[in-house]
Amino acid sequence: MSLTQEQKQEIINKYQIHETDTGSSPVQIALLTERINRLTEHLKNNRKDFASRRGLMKLIGKRKGLLDYLKRENPQQYQQLIQQLNIRG
Repeated sequence: MSLTQEQKQEIINKYQIHETDTGSSPVQIALLTERINRLTEHLKNNRKDFASRRGLMKLIGKRKGLLDYLKRENPQQYQQLIQQLNIRG
């Protein structure tokens, strides 16, 4: 259910701004999105797993805060990122 180190590094490499970037907003949002997608799949099979559901809600809230920050600071990068990640229909 969790991301392996290789999967995490692959996501970081795809969304990093510069070579040593591991924690910028786009990278954090991409990692959270991947975790949210995996947890959503888990909850489709395990409907009564309320502890995981609570964790999912916390992750969604954290991602929303980062998206709001990115939208405020860099609207162009925000638009590009939500299209790449296919979020917010």
